[in-house]
Amino acid sequence: MLSIIVAMANNNVIGKDNQLIWHLPEDLKRFKSLTTGHTIIMGRKTFESLGRVLPNRKHVVLCRSGKLQIKDENVEVIAQISSLQPYIDSKQECFVIGGEAIYKQLMPYAKKMYITKIKHDFEGDVYFPQIDDKQWKATCCQKGITDEKNPYDYEYINYVRI
Repeated sequence: MLSIIVAMANNNVIGKDNQLIWHLPEDLKRFKSLTTGHTIIMGRKTFESLGRVLPNRKHVVLCRSGKLQIKDENVEVIAQISSLQPYIDSKQECFVIGGEAIYKQLMPYAKKMYITKIKHDFEGDVYFPQIDDKQWKATCCQKGITDEKNPYDYEYINYVRI
């Protein structure tokens, strides 16, 4: 089963120059908690932006050319969306972590979304697709911790496909 996980601004910005724009340690803890022990699916640019293989997670990296060479048993490089069918059909939750093109391509297959909505507009060059209220229902909404380390107001919103 595919689930989407993303942090986005009010204006749907999710990044700029292949980087996150904000730093919210509490949200990063949540990301780690939700994805550890699971498969994470991403595009090549997102994988490169991580800077390393995240521990205790299988990484599936979509790369159009299929020529990306990663020598790590926890990384699988695929060139075709059709190669994701085992993950789409899996009873195990697999997380789509970006970027923009991957979210757009895989949103039709996702059953859940874990959204961190940051109550601020940011300038960026990468956006999350609009959420269609006819296809998604919010099941949980929780305000995030705002403090000196987490300077923006934000909330966690979970969605399920209707």
